[in-house]
Amino acid sequence: MTTRAQALIPISIAAVIIGVVGLMTLPSESKLESVEFPRGTIMVDDIPLEVQIADTDPRRFRGLMFQDQLPYDQGMIFVFNEPGLYSLWMLNMQFSLDMIWFDEDGKVVHIEKDIPPCKTVVEISACQSIIPSDEAVYVLEVTSGFIDQNNITKNSILKIISI
Repeated sequence: MTTRAQALIPISIAAVIIGVVGLMTLPSESKLESVEFPRGTIMVDDIPLEVQIADTDPRRFRGLMFQDQLPYDQGMIFVFNEPGLYSLWMLNMQFSLDMIWFDEDGKVVHIEKDIPPCKTVVEISACQSIIPSDEAVYVLEVTSGFIDQNNITKNSILKIISI
């Protein structure tokens, strides 16, 4: 008869190996810091925002990692070539975010509020991806509280001014 310890040891070893391999495949901090973002302007309803544009794989992967703060009149917009179920996660974030997914017509398809960062090794191993319920082309990240402060709803509209 197998004891609990005998059953848990192989599972624990497998979990450690998977975690180590996962952490080793992440880009180094120096590579992440070298990513530069073009800037643009958007409006959500009548609220103008200056945004950093994440429109390539390296920019989308880097996102807002390691950034200390994001003023309420700024954000990051993730731009994808075609509609899809694009998930985001809070790896190496320093503050909580609100996220809004928009379709190609600028209509809100999904909203997530007050998503906490994943900064420590323990948090990173449990850090979950946020997966939208509908396909989107744009994802906007803003400082937590932006959605409530500006009454953003499923009826809000994204207008691209310059990106």
